[in-house]
Amino acid sequence: MHLHVNGHATYAYTGGKEFNHAQPTVVLIHGVLCDHSVWALQSRYLAHHGWNVLAIDLPGHCKSAGAPPASVQDAAAFIQALLDAQGVQRAALVGHSFGSLIALQTAAHLGDRISHLVMVGTAYPMKVSPALLDASLNQPEKALHMTNVFSRATLAPPSGAGSWVFGASLALGRRVLASNKSVNLFHTGFNACNNYDQGLQAMAAVTCPVLMVLGENDQMTMPKNAQSLVQQARDTGKQLQVVMIPNGHHQMSESPNETLAALKAFLV
Repeated sequence: MHLHVNGHATYAYTGGKEFNHAQPTVVLIHGVLCDHSVWALQSRYLAHHGWNVLAIDLPGHCKSAGAPPASVQDAAAFIQALLDAQGVQRAALVGHSFGSLIALQTAAHLGDRISHLVMVGTAYPMKVSPALLDASLNQPEKALHMTNVFSRATLAPPSGAGSWVFGASLALGRRVLASNKSVNLFHTGFNACNNYDQGLQAMAAVTCPVLMVLGENDQMTMPKNAQSLVQQARDTGKQLQVVMIPNGHHQMSESPNETLAALKAFLV
């Protein structure tokens, strides 16, 4: 469905179900050069098992209008505006990679309005190498191949969903990049990740339970690079779960069953 947020049309996939204000709501937030479809194997299950699902396209991406967020803070402000526009008083947030930082910052700002925080494929700081930042700006096709090699434990993992996840991700990245002719979404997203410096303060401010879903062979956001957030959550008394699952950075497509199982167990 389309929502009117900050004066622009925003697309949210609902898993094929009507929005029901009597049910809990989960917002699914994609990463750099992705869209709502990366949650296809989890969002429909949640929608048919008692949850309102808002799997969004961030502003300026694919089916959503508006300026793409130039920072994690801008994106978090958009998520708050999205909840306000839909009249959602309390929600769970699930974010992947860049989306995990957006979810974290939103949860810190909104406090008890967020019931659960799930960070999939996360790290902090989420630095991007200068070579990759430059390629995303000046040679996006080269950068696409680089990130997709680094993002996959294998090019076609046997535990995947029966599709060529490497090729599918390349096609998705090309489609998302082509969806906005005025802004380089690749470089804008990477730059927002690279510049975000409020992760530890945000984790300290979070009031809800936290789940981190990390890929055992993730080369983009290595599990060791999430440890500052893990430690901050523990030091500040958070109800924290860390779940390690097989394969690489795109957990939702490489290990869809394990990702869904982690979400199900946490959101109950």
